Amino acid sequence: MDSGPTASKAVKEFERKQLLERVDREAATVGAAIPDAIEVQGEEVRLQEFVFEIKRRETIPPGERDRVERAKRNLRRERLQRRQRIEEGSISYAEGERLAESVVGIDRALNALEQLQPVDLEQESERNEAADRKRWMNFLKQALGRDDGGPTQGRSRGGGL
Repeated sequence: MDSGPTASKAVKEFERKQLLERVDREAATVGAAIPDAIEVQGEEVRLQEFVFEIKRRETIPPGERDRVERAKRNLRRERLQRRQRIEEGSISYAEGERLAESVVGIDRALNALEQLQPVDLEQESERNEAADRKRWMNFLKQALGRDDGGPTQGRSRGGGL
């Protein structure tokens, strides 16, 4: 028994177009869940766990950057292959539904990973230290009356009272 009239039959052209429209829709990922696990390039990936592990950190640590970029590339490749199977493949409507669902889930995972900003903590720390040193030196110059163009310099020239 199948679950509908087109569950095991080849997908019809109008159904194929509906599936592709669903996959390509701008807001397709709204409310979509990231799949628990997905097969990418023949290897099972615990996708939801991976995304949540990386996203929990809010930034991509330098040591994880390559891993995240590789995962994004593989997910984009897998998304394209699945979309092409919907577009060109000889599939049943049920298989097309599963593929469309997985493509939307991949898009959701990619969106979550794209929102993360890579941060080089060492470089950020160096910038902060340099800014702190500059502020401290400016403060010392003003406090010691050595600030070029500052109010104390005008008094040192004499000619006053």
